[in-house]
Amino acid sequence: MIATCGSARRSLARAFADPDSGPVLLFVEGAAGLGKTHLLRALADLPGTPDVARLWWRCGADGGRPEPAEGEVWREPVLLLVDDVHRADEDELRRLRRVLAEIKPGSAAAVTYRPEELPVPGMPLGGSAMTYPFRLTVLRDRLAPWDEERVRRAAAEVLGESCTAEAVSALRERTGGVPRAVVDLLAMLREQRPAFTGTAAEVAAAGVPARLAELVLSRTYAVSPAHRPLVWAAAVLDGPAARDELIAVSGLGAVPGGDALLRALESAALAELGEGRYGFAVPLAADAVRDTVPGPVRQDLHRRAAGVLSRRQPVPWAAVGAHHRAAGEYRGWLRAVEKAAESAAASGRHQEAITLLERTLATPGIPPQARARLAPLLARNAVTGLRSDQTVEVLEQIVRDADLPPAVRGELRLDLGLMLSNQMGRFAEGWRVLEVAAAELREVRSVLAARAMAALVTPYWPGASLDVHRGWLIKAAAAADDSGDDAMRTAVLANHVGLAMSWADPEAWDLVERLPVQSTDPACARQAARGLCNAADSAVWLGFYRRVDGLLTEGRELATRSGAPYTEHSASGTRLLQEWWTGQWLGLAKRCEDFVADTADMPFLSSDAYVVRGLLAVAQGDWGEARAWLSQRGTFGTENLPVPLGATAAGAVIRLTLARQEVADAAEQARAAWTVVAEKGVWPWAAELAPWAVEALARAGDTATAHAMVRDFAQGLGDADAPAARAALSWSRAVLAESEALAEGRPDRLPEAAETYRKAAAAYAELPRPYSQALTTECAARCELAADAEGGTEGGAGESAAGGAGEERTGRTGPAASAGPEGPPNPTASAIAELESCAQHFTDLGAVWDATRARALLRTRQPAKKGRPPGRPSHSDQLSPREAEVAQLASSGLTNREIAATLHLSPRTVEQHIAGAMRKTGALSRRDLAHRL
Repeated sequence: MIATCGSARRSLARAFADPDSGPVLLFVEGAAGLGKTHLLRALADLPGTPDVARLWWRCGADGGRPEPAEGEVWREPVLLLVDDVHRADEDELRRLRRVLAEIKPGSAAAVTYRPEELPVPGMPLGGSAMTYPFRLTVLRDRLAPWDEERVRRAAAEVLGESCTAEAVSALRERTGGVPRAVVDLLAMLREQRPAFTGTAAEVAAAGVPARLAELVLSRTYAVSPAHRPLVWAAAVLDGPAARDELIAVSGLGAVPGGDALLRALESAALAELGEGRYGFAVPLAADAVRDTVPGPVRQDLHRRAAGVLSRRQPVPWAAVGAHHRAAGEYRGWLRAVEKAAESAAASGRHQEAITLLERTLATPGIPPQARARLAPLLARNAVTGLRSDQTVEVLEQIVRDADLPPAVRGELRLDLGLMLSNQMGRFAEGWRVLEVAAAELREVRSVLAARAMAALVTPYWPGASLDVHRGWLIKAAAAADDSGDDAMRTAVLANHVGLAMSWADPEAWDLVERLPVQSTDPACARQAARGLCNAADSAVWLGFYRRVDGLLTEGRELATRSGAPYTEHSASGTRLLQEWWTGQWLGLAKRCEDFVADTADMPFLSSDAYVVRGLLAVAQGDWGEARAWLSQRGTFGTENLPVPLGATAAGAVIRLTLARQEVADAAEQARAAWTVVAEKGVWPWAAELAPWAVEALARAGDTATAHAMVRDFAQGLGDADAPAARAALSWSRAVLAESEALAEGRPDRLPEAAETYRKAAAAYAELPRPYSQALTTECAARCELAADAEGGTEGGAGESAAGGAGEERTGRTGPAASAGPEGPPNPTASAIAELESCAQHFTDLGAVWDATRARALLRTRQPAKKGRPPGRPSHSDQLSPREAEVAQLASSGLTNREIAATLHLSPRTVEQHIAGAMRKTGALSRRDLAHRL
């Protein structure tokens, strides 16, 4: 019977626990390196058997001890552990059979062996039949290689942070999961740290562990010289191969080759890896054998291997190319590379094609004709796939080649421009390259000229105005029609959708309906998928959140089916933006961080995730993290962000700057960010910037520019159906009205500002955008409270949703002055209720900073509860509510001044609260306070 290690251990344990059950014999078979000796040590430590004698018998090493004397048996319970029985000679096997035949109840034996090295296959105790006692239970345990999870655990212990999924997969593949090989290869990789970064290429380049190399070479050279070429053929093919393939590559002929395969299997030089497939039990061993093959012989083997693999279906063209190159057949190599890349691209494996083509084109001495064929193939895959910095470098070198035909150079320049713009975030450079490409291609290839012009239709890039993009749209549409190419017409239509949706063209939704989503042409389908995802992205910026789900779902499915990974990833970024604005914050920070990690080699693609993660950090009061995320953590310049995303990030940064009372800096940031949006002329994209920019300028005293911003925003929108921008326009008007009322000392005008804030809140509720709704409702309540207060200037009159205190507006000297200790105001009940509701909504969302600010404003306006005894309440060793608030903000990274501005306290009071919180929690620092809380 066959038993697993666990069941075998239980069976052995039962043999000692119940003598009436009879003795147990366990055979453990496993190839070299699978851990047979390790298993015996585990069996030697069987629990519950303290009185059982452990006797080791190491075959071929110590003459076969132990064995009872003639006519004597072991009387006490014995656990006999027999290691490497395949090494035993006939005399030792005879003695072992006699011992096992006489084993008594209450005892057990475990026997290990390598099945591939048994003199008689399948008979671990030799060719003579064993006479087993009647009551002896015989079990067999077959050890298996480690699975990927077990390899991962071993790698994590050795490599630490360098233990990537890529490295684990390569380790499992190279070693076949054989534990000894895994451990030895990990030891070699450990010596490379910290240089080892966890790539599969590094694992492949590490070499063959000495122990494995000695084993496989000893087995290989145990095969006779006449039969050895078949083992060499297996090393050159480097993977499971059929009998006929091995014989063909070896060059031995059918009969000698068949005999050679039998001899290789008998010597364990090769193993049967599957039905009719043969190779090395440990794939890494092929490297050691291949390195010992004489050079001319090896070249012949590679030449024959290329021919053999060319007859497989489907043809593994990349492997065929590698064999041609190793054989010195460079023309065959380049033809195979081209076919391999075309095959990979056709099945959507763009990164595989990119890697192969980059490596090939980087080889010195590639003929110009071959470069002219391979470079456009690389460029097309790179544009459809994901980023590769090396691809950009390769293309930049190739387009400077004067020997390239003009049509080829124009096509390469086109794809280079697309990569620079879409995947690298180098908009200005990409735009210039695309303009040159459009001019070069106009004279030679109308299809590609239309493609270049269509790329210049895309409005997201900073710099060119909306009118410029409209001009390119006219040219691109004409060129696409002239080309007669359906895929090109769809590409222009997809970019037309993005352009029309961006500025809320009334015809935009009709254009979406015209996308050929049912097309069976993969090229048309990829462009249609891009059009749907463009529409979804624009719908998010416009505020049509309920339409986004359908567009994204259909677009992503179509992108997956047609092989467009770049479009798939961009759709994921759009989803994160939608979740931020619609209040789906639970787990959103983790989703952003995971997306950033997944696209680490292409940070521009994850720019949406960076900004959303930064916006979350602002709301949560983690301002240090907010700055880092909003600045893309230095992966590329924020000035290269798409215009709507850059405006959003700028608005958040302005808000932070205002909260820190750095009003002049905030005003300068507002002017710079507004200039970018105004030059572009896509006014719906000002929605996430306008309220904060207007507030910054108003608080800085530049009301003329603030008025101009609101006027330009309103005129730019016109009658456009852009719900998010219309809500933001109301918000901006309310900010301006509140600022002027406070600056002019006219509290009677604050209710008017409050109503405009409520108009904005109602508009955000319709979208829905719960966070923006709560912010504008808070502002409305603040205005009502300030108007109701005596003189309209006390309390929270100067407090903004940015979180800063109001001395810039009211002329007060500090946050403590606005608290109004000389007499509580009598605010309207509706404003108090609104503010309480806002505080709860902020809390529900996880907006810690906003909730704390709203509660602080409430405390300045709510009368003290009746019945409370005079003096401060005692909290003993527990944090008071105020200490808890201060400690929470401090642990988020806010400075004392920033906390004071948020909570209407003096910095000195904040300092005292932090000291009290640290004393009560035992925290040693502000950072430690976060852990204690």
